[in-house]
Amino acid sequence: MAAALDKRLPLGSAGKQFLRKAFPDHWSFLLGEIALYCLLVLVLTGTFLAFFFHPDMTERPYTGSYTPLHGVMTSQAYSSVLHISFDVRGGLLLRQIHHWAALVFVAAIGVHLLRIFFTGAFRRPREVNWTIGVTLFGLALLEGFCGYSLPDDLLSGTGLRTAQGIILSIPVVGTYLQFFVFGGQFPGHEIIPRLYVFHILLLPGLLLALVGVHLGFVVFHKHTQWAKPGRTNRNVVGKPMVPQYSAKSIGLFFTVTGVLALMSALMQINPVWSFGPYRADQVSIDAQPDWYIGFLEGALRLMPAAETNIAGHTFVWDVFLPGVVLPTALFAVLYAYPFFERWITGPAPEQHLCDRPRDQPTRTALGVAAVSVYAVLLMAGGQDVVSYVFHVPVELLTYCLRTLLFLLPFVAYHLTKRACLGLQAADRRRLIEGRGTAAVRRTSDGGYEEVRRPLSGEEAYRVLVRGTPRPLAHGTEVWRWFRKHRVRNMLSRWYFSRRVELPATEFQRQRIAAVRAAPGEARDSGDS
Repeated sequence: MAAALDKRLPLGSAGKQFLRKAFPDHWSFLLGEIALYCLLVLVLTGTFLAFFFHPDMTERPYTGSYTPLHGVMTSQAYSSVLHISFDVRGGLLLRQIHHWAALVFVAAIGVHLLRIFFTGAFRRPREVNWTIGVTLFGLALLEGFCGYSLPDDLLSGTGLRTAQGIILSIPVVGTYLQFFVFGGQFPGHEIIPRLYVFHILLLPGLLLALVGVHLGFVVFHKHTQWAKPGRTNRNVVGKPMVPQYSAKSIGLFFTVTGVLALMSALMQINPVWSFGPYRADQVSIDAQPDWYIGFLEGALRLMPAAETNIAGHTFVWDVFLPGVVLPTALFAVLYAYPFFERWITGPAPEQHLCDRPRDQPTRTALGVAAVSVYAVLLMAGGQDVVSYVFHVPVELLTYCLRTLLFLLPFVAYHLTKRACLGLQAADRRRLIEGRGTAAVRRTSDGGYEEVRRPLSGEEAYRVLVRGTPRPLAHGTEVWRWFRKHRVRNMLSRWYFSRRVELPATEFQRQRIAAVRAAPGEARDSGDS
């Protein structure tokens, strides 16, 4: 039967090629796998929870096992979550595993994106796969928010109220869009069933489909790798998928699952019975969403009050700018960045070797500055708690965070760029003088000096084999009447002009060029 199928469908040859595919071995490449395995845990635990959850907003007096809420009017959605937590065997543990896995899932995707950004793994031919990864990140945020809102407790209801205010702030169409999403006036009886359909059907389907496409591109384009002897821009050196890499990957899956189970057993999260059911007239301090939406909450809290009335339409800038414009700009920048860097780099071959962050100081500095902005917004999302715990006036804290929002990225950018250039200078010094040892020796004139030894071949290879694009100048020659590409060349100079030249012989430069030659270009001794 296998022979007959193989004659009609080349499963044997294709499977053999796939199963022996090489995967480079480095801890940073496991971040994407952690996200994948968290998604698998989410699917398994979510399937279990779906059997007991009722997405119904009809209110009835609560008569379940949690006696402090007896007689309180609660929705069927909220009471079913209490039923899962107190009456279903293992329900609370699986519910907390589901919540912790969602938090780690989004975190793993975010850190995975940062790894790809700082190492330049988004460059040609992986621009499309980068856009798929950014889309997965956005869908994960939306999926998490939908699941976070389902219990209909006071905390999640406050989050939904915030989302409704953000929708209403959209000029002209905000009111109509809010009626369409909520099925009438807030909160209505339609929003929880609609979020439930999105949470268990539409968004998981899109996530799983895009994950499949994303992994398909990884297999098709081959994996990026760090520069080491024997690794070039035209090959992949690593462990075969079967049996070495698959065994390691399966072990990682069980490790991730075990850690999530341990966290869920020891660390309580989202105790909805303490919050109580949602009431539109109730709210409290310490009402923050899950961490991945915290930056949006912080932006809303830091934005000064401002609104404008134009032709009968009210523009609520203090909600529209941080709630709509900010996340839209964030994802627009993420989608556009690979194409922006390719534009200022100029025509370039395929890149399959990872950049060390120090070798691209401008890119690294921009990334650190963006992370610093996110950190300030995340802290601002809990400004009331910080003010209460540390006895700092909330107004003073707000003004300080507003100042940091503009000052910290500027400082972080320049410090990071200087640090990268300093690390490049340290690499140059080690190449010239060698690595220091713990021994000293006496010189002929009676002095002492540290004994230094030359760098190993592997370390020198890692330092020297780096991508060094030159700033573009084509189109702005002095003899031209109209100087084309002036803006692009100016940005290219800003991006690539600052770097430390490394000492290399002519033979070493030829070897570096051979190592970094793209697939399809002439091969020489660099492949050996």
